[in-house]
Amino acid sequence: MDHDVAVILPCYNEASTIAQVVADFRQYLPNARIYVFDNNSTDGTSEVARAAGAQVRRVALQGKGNVIRRMFGDVDADVYVMVDGDNTYDASVAPQLIETLVNDGLDMVVGCRVSDEAAAYRTGHRLGNVMLTGFAASIFGRTFRDMLSGYRIFSRRYVKSFPAHALGFETETELAVHALELRMPVAEVDTYYGSRPEGSVSKLNTYRDGFRILMTILKLFKLERPLAFFSICFAASLLLSIILAIPLFETYLETGLVPRMPTAILCAALVLLGFLFLVCGLVLDTVTKGRLEAKRFAYLAVPGPSSTSRQ
Repeated sequence: MDHDVAVILPCYNEASTIAQVVADFRQYLPNARIYVFDNNSTDGTSEVARAAGAQVRRVALQGKGNVIRRMFGDVDADVYVMVDGDNTYDASVAPQLIETLVNDGLDMVVGCRVSDEAAAYRTGHRLGNVMLTGFAASIFGRTFRDMLSGYRIFSRRYVKSFPAHALGFETETELAVHALELRMPVAEVDTYYGSRPEGSVSKLNTYRDGFRILMTILKLFKLERPLAFFSICFAASLLLSIILAIPLFETYLETGLVPRMPTAILCAALVLLGFLFLVCGLVLDTVTKGRLEAKRFAYLAVPGPSSTSRQ
């Protein structure tokens, strides 16, 4: 089937690379529409992209998450190819990734980065990716090998059901979790990942953005697994109360007195707080299940990639 394909490129100050990226995807996906979403670039990215033949849209709100929200909302297609505009990803595998998505009836295919260049995939970024991916797997179960890849193929129903809460680079985490919580059919395909060309500078800050991604995982844990999250808070409060109460009980058994009344009040307050956490978890778990059902219905309302084609 001949599917309507849109290549969507989030960009910020990528004037030195965007023309080559547009040309490469034009070569390997000649029938695709190519969009460049410029996020307040100051180096003429929009002009270069427009001259290269891309349709250019400007996004005023800064941050990759804000750009993805606009891309998913503004562009209509059967299949979406999202890739960073820094010319580090291999455009030649795009047809294979699309074929995998359509033939296998998937909702997302992730280009899992493979590189033998130290400059392309720095050790700190690689280690951070492994740690964050492992942490997400411990919370949500089955996950991806490269959760933070910027090369992804989406079905229409994935894009139109994605809530897009993230603001910055933590959006890749949100993209992965959205697929996991709805148990979407997904796959990963190894793709070559090269170093940035000379003159191109990474906008990713290892520590700042890594911390933001970690906070995003914790927020999503609270939102999507509230009973587990608040049960941990309940257990922590109860354990702390018991630890503080043990000396009080020992003193009481020996003397019949409770000399440290503030500690006793604190222990009682911690127990009450713990049960409040547990009640919150039970209530929010019911709310989350209802919200998840609504998201599932929104997802199922859009046809899958194997049943859509250009008329």
